[in-house]
Amino acid sequence: NGKVIACASGQLKIHEKNYPTHDLELAAVVFALKIWRHYLYGVHVDVFIDHKSLEYVFSRKDLNLHQKRWLEILKDYDMSVLYHPGKANVVVDALSRLSMGSVAC
Repeated sequence: NGKVIACASGQLKIHEKNYPTHDLELAAVVFALKIWRHYLYGVHVDVFIDHKSLEYVFSRKDLNLHQKRWLEILKDYDMSVLYHPGKANVVVDALSRLSMGSVAC
């Protein structure tokens, strides 16, 4: 229903700062699924993304090693990846613009 029920954050490691945007987006999906695994494993999950190219990563053949490893992790989940434009995703857009002092999670 579009309500935030949990928050999680992480900091990029030095080598991750060099990842292309689509790899960072995929890594964020894996990060979230790992953290909330106990809630998400065994049920259908709709993952809304604002990076259009991630819709196609599951059918591509020319993946890098990170992508291959992450897709192996994602195979454990019953999930659909759905594109939701960033401008239309007001909940995430608002959260990403708040300072850490004003977020109550």
